[in-house]
Amino acid sequence: MLIPTTHERLRRVEPGALLGVSDWLVVTQRMISEFGATTKDPDPMHLDPEWAAKHGPFGGAISYGFLTISLLTTLFNSAIGDPAGRERHSEGSYLNYGLDRVRLVAPVPAGALVRGRFSVGDRREDERGRWITTVDFAVEIEGQERPALVGQWLFMWVPPEA
Repeated sequence: MLIPTTHERLRRVEPGALLGVSDWLVVTQRMISEFGATTKDPDPMHLDPEWAAKHGPFGGAISYGFLTISLLTTLFNSAIGDPAGRERHSEGSYLNYGLDRVRLVAPVPAGALVRGRFSVGDRREDERGRWITTVDFAVEIEGQERPALVGQWLFMWVPPEA
């Protein structure tokens, strides 16, 4: 049986249809601290759990919003069953085309589990034969009603060079 490629699946799926839900991923204090070091952001609400518990509005350290956003790639790859992100490159290239309507809805506490839920929002072909696919997403926090993050992610599929 031939398994359809990611590009074929995205082109066949009707707008609004669920692409997949990722595995749960723990957002550790170490991840948060490493992100802060990499981005040179010393905010103690993220880096100092004791300070955050005493002075912050959330009772402890929380993930950076941009860290939560940056987890979209690994959550998406998990949701579509391509954890290494390799399958998509055999059929052309999927490029990150940007984000629309992104909202950080609820904080992600250090140690929380998150997962991504992805569905096709819209897709169109441009004049150069590239497909622009909008993927609606929500990053959920285990045990919480409100998601951490919602928005639309745009992918551009560029066909292989002939």
